[in-house]
Amino acid sequence: MDSIDARLLAELQRRADITAQELGDVLNLSPSQAARRRARLEAEGVIAGYRARLDPGKLGLAVQAFVQVQMAAHSSDNAASFVRLVGTLPEVVGCWTLTGEADYLLRVWVSDLPALNRLIHHRLLPHPAVARVQSQIVMDQPKADAGLPI
Repeated sequence: MDSIDARLLAELQRRADITAQELGDVLNLSPSQAARRRARLEAEGVIAGYRARLDPGKLGLAVQAFVQVQMAAHSSDNAASFVRLVGTLPEVVGCWTLTGEADYLLRVWVSDLPALNRLIHHRLLPHPAVARVQSQIVMDQPKADAGLPI
């Protein structure tokens, strides 16, 4: 990967819908050269895919929260069962395993506080693998989700 590839990737992170013509203009390449570089980076798996960023508020999602989950016991069966549960919950938009006190960190989007309460008390806490749940509600997001540093 050279400096042109790095600039191409940075530009795609800013605007994934950029045309080959526009990308070529930004990189001082012909549209076909820019398109070939993009295709190569896609084929190599450096570019894993493209997504549209949606406005949560326009979709009725007013509450973003991070939910820490502590497991009752650490076993592969418990972990697999919990990960299956998380996969069925559309409110959970991100899930990470962690070191430290919490075993999982979930990023969730819900319509309101009662919806967050239902998610926690009716879906997460009743799961036999879950011992404890702690949530933090996002008040503001001074820096929006950004691309990777290149």
